[in-house]
Amino acid sequence: MITVSAFAWVPPFAQGLVRDLRVRWALEEAGEPYRVRLLGFGENHADAYRAVQPFGQVPAVEGTEGALFESGAIVLDIAERSPVLMPDDAYGRARVRTWLFAALNTVEPPIQQLGEIDFFHPGEAWTEQRRPQAVETIRGRLAPLAERLADRDYLEDRFTAGDLMMTTVLRMLRNTDLLTRMPALDAYRLRCEDRPAFRRALAAHMAPFAANAPADA
Repeated sequence: MITVSAFAWVPPFAQGLVRDLRVRWALEEAGEPYRVRLLGFGENHADAYRAVQPFGQVPAVEGTEGALFESGAIVLDIAERSPVLMPDDAYGRARVRTWLFAALNTVEPPIQQLGEIDFFHPGEAWTEQRRPQAVETIRGRLAPLAERLADRDYLEDRFTAGDLMMTTVLRMLRNTDLLTRMPALDAYRLRCEDRPAFRRALAAHMAPFAANAPADA
């Protein structure tokens, strides 16, 4: 059985966004059982964990064949053996990989930059100039995505690992109105989040945060 690493607690702004959610969701879609290894404060920097995840991040997964890290690599590995997340034909599988990397390499980086501004540097003078530029960059990424989804339910002809990854990236905009201003994208996100596997994964992801919340949180 796969063991997935996750944090025992994170601040509220990060809850529901930590990348172990991606792996939990993929495993739920694939119907693969898994265990969770919860990491307390600082445990992600211990030598034993860095032997599995060199950067001390989550998620990492450990199984009978060894360990993997980076959420995109893990989700892709799960998808490769799941007909729910990957089609059977070679070109269809290549298209899924394309959308998965588009989510991580094209859409996520500017969204991540905006998150760093809003959550780690609020009110600082330099953000007054930088934030509008970050927002415009994101809009430039979202516009063609919204066009793609204007007349379809999913990025391809059915739900795949590409949609799973794209949805988890779009969720990072929840503190903004950037998605609600693009109804096709917001409807797409909600459609993917309505999947039973996502709801199970999110509930499992959130449960430790309530159980391990600091007294002053």
